[in-house]
Amino acid sequence: MPAPDFDALDPFATLDALLGRLGMEKTAVQPMAAGASTRKYFRIQLSEPSPRAVVAMFFPQGVKTDEIQQPLNHRRWPFLEVGDLLRAHGVQVPEVLGEDTAHGWILIEDLGDDTLANYLLRHPEKKDALYTKAVRDLAAAQARLAVLPDDCVVRSRAFDEALIKGELDHFREWGLEARGHCLSAKDRATFEGVTERLARRIANFPRGFTHRDYQSRNLMVHAGELVWIDFQDALLGPRVYDLVTLLNDSYQDFDRTFIASRLDDYAAACRLTPQERAELDRQFDWVTVQRKLKNAGRFVFIDRVNGNPSFLKFMELTMARAKASLARLAVHDPDMRALGDVLANVG
Repeated sequence: MPAPDFDALDPFATLDALLGRLGMEKTAVQPMAAGASTRKYFRIQLSEPSPRAVVAMFFPQGVKTDEIQQPLNHRRWPFLEVGDLLRAHGVQVPEVLGEDTAHGWILIEDLGDDTLANYLLRHPEKKDALYTKAVRDLAAAQARLAVLPDDCVVRSRAFDEALIKGELDHFREWGLEARGHCLSAKDRATFEGVTERLARRIANFPRGFTHRDYQSRNLMVHAGELVWIDFQDALLGPRVYDLVTLLNDSYQDFDRTFIASRLDDYAAACRLTPQERAELDRQFDWVTVQRKLKNAGRFVFIDRVNGNPSFLKFMELTMARAKASLARLAVHDPDMRALGDVLANVG
C-alpha cells in the first residue's frame, strides 16, 4: 500500500477519528515541548470516558528512514515494537492506548511533565538516588535483553563502523566547518585518520541492546519509577553507550566524582571484576569523545537547517565533556592526544 501523503491530510481530523474509535472525546488540545526530531506531541484533554488527559504523538511525515534506519514497510513502527519488547522484559514504558500509524498518530498515557531533568530542578537532593536507580535499571535491562528475538527490529541495526564514522564526519561538517573552523590539510588528515580508528575501535566493542538516547529528558519520574521514553531508535551498540548518554548528558553538569560513583554503581550491579571496571572507564571515555562530538555537530545542524537555535547553549558543556575525555585518554593514547590538539582551539 503506498505511503499516505501526510501534507494533504488534516491531522486533527484523523486524530478525532482515532479518539472516536476508542470511545474518547476531546475537550482541548495543548501542544507539548518537543525535542530535536520532527515528531510533535499534544496533551489531549478528554471528557469521555472520564475527565483525564492522554498524549498524542504525531509523526508529520510518517516514519522516516533517516530516523529509524530501516524500510518503511516494516510490520510495525519501531516505537510500538521496541515498547512491547521493553515492557515484556520488565522495563517501565508508557502504555499505548491506541494507534493510527497510517495517519501518523500514536496515543500513549500521560505521564505528566516530570522528566528527570525537570524533576531535579525541584528536588536536587534526590539526584544521587535517582541516578543510582537509573544506572541500576539500565544494568538490569541490559541483562534481561541480552538475548533478542531473531526478527527484532533492534537486531536489524547497529552502531557499526560506518554509522560511528558518519557521526564524527557530521561533527567535522557542522561543528567545525559550518562554524568557520576549517582544518588545515595536516589537521584534516589527522582528524580523518584518528576518527576512522576510533570508529573501528568502538564498533568492535561487544554489542547489546542500546536505547541510544538514555538521558535526563528521556526518563520520566512517575509513581516512584523511571519510565523510559523516546526509545524508537534502539539498536545494537556497546553497553557503555547508554551510560555515556546518561552521565555525560549535554543537559546536566555533573562533576567527575559523581560520574565515577555512578559507574561504580553500574559495575556493582553488573558484578564486574576490577579489570572489567577499569576497562569500563576507558570505554566510557572513548565513547564520550564520539558521542559528544556528534552532539556538538547535531546542535549546529539543528540550528542552521531546522531553524532551532535552542540547543546551541549546550555547545560549551558538550565540547568540554569531549575534551575532558580526550585529556584523560591522551596519557596513554597518541590518537586521542592528536585529536585533542586538533580541537584545542574549538569551543
